Amino acid sequence: MTGTSAPPPRSGDLVDLTEPVEQRHILRVLIAAQVLSGAGLAAGITVGALLAQDMLGTTGLSGLPSALFTIGSAAAAAWIGRLSQRWGRRVGLASGYAVGALGSAGVVMAATLGSVALLYVSLFVYGAGTATNLQARYAGADLAAPARRGRAVSTVLVATTLGGVLGPNLVSPTGSLAVSWGIPPLAGPFLLASAAYAIAAVVLGTALRPDPLLLARDRENVVRTTVASGFLRVRERAQRGVVVGALVMILTQIVMVAVMTMAPVHMAAHGHGVAAAGVVIAVHVAAMYLPSPVSGWLVDRHGRAVVAVSSGLTLLVAGLLAAFAPGDSVVLLTAALALLGLGWNLGLISGTAIITDTVSVESRAATQGLVDVGIAVAGAGGGLVSGLVVAASSYPVLALTGGILALAIIPIVAITSVRQPDVEAE
Repeated sequence: MTGTSAPPPRSGDLVDLTEPVEQRHILRVLIAAQVLSGAGLAAGITVGALLAQDMLGTTGLSGLPSALFTIGSAAAAAWIGRLSQRWGRRVGLASGYAVGALGSAGVVMAATLGSVALLYVSLFVYGAGTATNLQARYAGADLAAPARRGRAVSTVLVATTLGGVLGPNLVSPTGSLAVSWGIPPLAGPFLLASAAYAIAAVVLGTALRPDPLLLARDRENVVRTTVASGFLRVRERAQRGVVVGALVMILTQIVMVAVMTMAPVHMAAHGHGVAAAGVVIAVHVAAMYLPSPVSGWLVDRHGRAVVAVSSGLTLLVAGLLAAFAPGDSVVLLTAALALLGLGWNLGLISGTAIITDTVSVESRAATQGLVDVGIAVAGAGGGLVSGLVVAASSYPVLALTGGILALAIIPIVAITSVRQPDVEAE
């Protein structure tokens, strides 16, 4: 919107304001940090299960790393949310990445020493990086106008693509580097993660000024004291909005984590090497983030509900393809993992928009942190159960079950009738 004054607010938000000039700078800083953190995020996805399988000597517990760093992500999400609510996004996000860097270094040490106990603790701490990577999407939406929230979230998410794609493809080079330093090769990607998370923490800690959440709070306070009450909408949001947004993201997280976690193990069982698994995971991570601009536009243009339902259907197709693809077909498994990432992306952006529409700035970060706790716990369950399911049956059974579970999104959205905020597109 343009002009010297903003129109009266619509029903979708408490106050409809034009975006401040600082929003562009904030997005640039967040993009830089997300590019770095994407590499750190991809490390655990690519080799976490293989490292555990190697150290524990069993496939049944190979889903444990995903469960551990996802549980750590849950704990960190609540902590980052509280920090952000009190001190702003800059402090919360920078602290989260710093802790993620520490956890990554711990994984390297655990692999070098052969300490399973240290591995467990370090993977838990490493989860802080994952939590921070996801929490950053909320920072992109803090100052966004209601009609641009989906695109603001997607801008931050898509920045993760570069690091997320490069990370898995650096498995072999970082493994070689690790060997030259006397470190097991599967710990190599965690060296990259430690450095990437540490640099991301420095970038956010020094450059995320002004703080988007604190500025949004200040702007709302100014409006409250200077604008006539007709320009304010006290939203009577039942907790339905938070529940719906959370459930959409929780279901997509369970399915994505479960099917993705065991893909490298499934490939190894069919004779594929780590490099091939790295390519498949790189495509998967790209599909998780690269479609974000389109997903954000769809959320803003066609509504949160339509995109949420689309995520469930996409995950179903991904599960079917992964279940029925021949074990020796890297191409079909890559396609399945790409659809899996796309379905997750659609669910995350639509769910995030629903949450942001619902929660006022006074409690926004804390509520978002608690929602991400639920998402992370769900992902931990998916990661842990995935190994048990594959050990007891097979990867196709896991993939098919995940696809069917994703269909639960449709009745959840249909029953609650999530509506698009009544705002003009910009």
